[in-house]
Amino acid sequence: MTKAQPIKIAILAMGGEGGGVLADWVVDLGEHNGYYAQTTSVPGVAQRTGATIYYVELFARDEAEPRTPILALMPLPGDVDVVLASELMEAGRAVQRGLVTPERTTLVASTHRVYSIAEKTAMGDGRVDDGALIAHAGQAAKRFVRFDMAQAAEASGSVISAVLFGALAGTGVLPFSRRQFEETIERGGVGVKPSLRAFDLGHARALANADDAQDGAQPLESRLEPQPAPAPRDPAVARLLERVRAELPAEVQPFALEGVRRLIDYQDPEYAALYLDRLANLRRTLPDAQGDLQRETARHLALWMSYEDTIRVADLKTRASRFERVRGEVRAQPDQLLAINEFMHPRIEEICETLPAGLGRWLAKPHVIHRLVKRHTKAGRVVKTSSLRGYLMLYAVARLRGMRRRTLRYELESARIEAWLEQIVQSAQHNPALAVEVAQCQRLVKGYSDTHARGLANFQTLMGAVVRAGARLAPATLRELRDAALADEHGHKLRAALARYALA
Repeated sequence: MTKAQPIKIAILAMGGEGGGVLADWVVDLGEHNGYYAQTTSVPGVAQRTGATIYYVELFARDEAEPRTPILALMPLPGDVDVVLASELMEAGRAVQRGLVTPERTTLVASTHRVYSIAEKTAMGDGRVDDGALIAHAGQAAKRFVRFDMAQAAEASGSVISAVLFGALAGTGVLPFSRRQFEETIERGGVGVKPSLRAFDLGHARALANADDAQDGAQPLESRLEPQPAPAPRDPAVARLLERVRAELPAEVQPFALEGVRRLIDYQDPEYAALYLDRLANLRRTLPDAQGDLQRETARHLALWMSYEDTIRVADLKTRASRFERVRGEVRAQPDQLLAINEFMHPRIEEICETLPAGLGRWLAKPHVIHRLVKRHTKAGRVVKTSSLRGYLMLYAVARLRGMRRRTLRYELESARIEAWLEQIVQSAQHNPALAVEVAQCQRLVKGYSDTHARGLANFQTLMGAVVRAGARLAPATLRELRDAALADEHGHKLRAALARYALA
């Protein structure tokens, strides 16, 4: 055998993204153009939808050498020429495994994210920093070609594997022409036209990405200028926006504007005005409050005031935009019927809190009616929102938004919010940095049903510790306690941390 080395390509893709098709295309490309080719795959079942590593080796044929080369079955760290990743985290995994090296590896990856279970279930913001992933991958690779390939696949009506194939061709790292790449897709005979559209888009974006790298320019996504928001047509909304600009510092306004938008969508302009009233009261009480305290309070107050009750859940599940989004995600055709099954388990507590305050408190007491309702709601149920009956059931619950301010849940949440704001004021009077940490403790209060109950219990435990410690509680200590609560929704780590600081 000669001393020539094979071309080594690793493909990291998740289930349903066409990683196997992409590997087959690379093999077919090599075999039809004078190369030996071999592919293997190692499936994974514990990562999101099941991430698989496909490994391809291409070895140039030599007519003077009658023997067939022996090719490897799996990639080795530091010995891969090209890595194709269908998602940003998969690119990070390739770097972590040592498959990407600055001496030889061209890394082609999509910048979109499909969040892992650990990221989704974290009590706080469990997402991995995309910027850190991109920076680390850029340092690890000899050449890093990246753009949002999921968006390109959606725009072309194809799948991400075809975009990756086009981007691979655009890098010029393989000894094949663009026409040879396209002929490979045509030989497949399935979905040729949309695959070629996706290939063309991927090829063009890879070339543009290379030009950006040579010019030292930012990627296309970073150069897009944000468009100014249109002026509101509703006079009430216009007055709210004017209040934000007139009453709040510039650094707080983006958060307050988003809070107003969120609360109008959640309830109505009057409710958004209550939000601004609470912020105004904070400014009157603490006229010297620093910008970071006002900013964090504006942010977390909007989140708390848009708490997730049964009315909100039903509203979100019956919106036309949701049905359109689901149809788009499953790629349903106009002539296809789509069935959506909602798995719901409302507890007796949610039912009581959705009722008018007096009636809800009565139903929450232990008596015959309470036990009857609790027995009826013990098991979860499936609501088919794509059916008339299921849709009307949730639509009726969503229409209760008009009486939300009279519900038991609104009464409870309003009392909790006012107590939290009062604690922010008290903490700010002796330690403004501690007040910022108190404001951020709202992160524990989220979700609905059992998730909300556990988060609220941890929040109340923290607030109890703040009251007991008073001025001697350091901001860093409260931050550590909050992180402990976010790390464990059942409160075990929080209780251990409280015991360590003698605050239990």
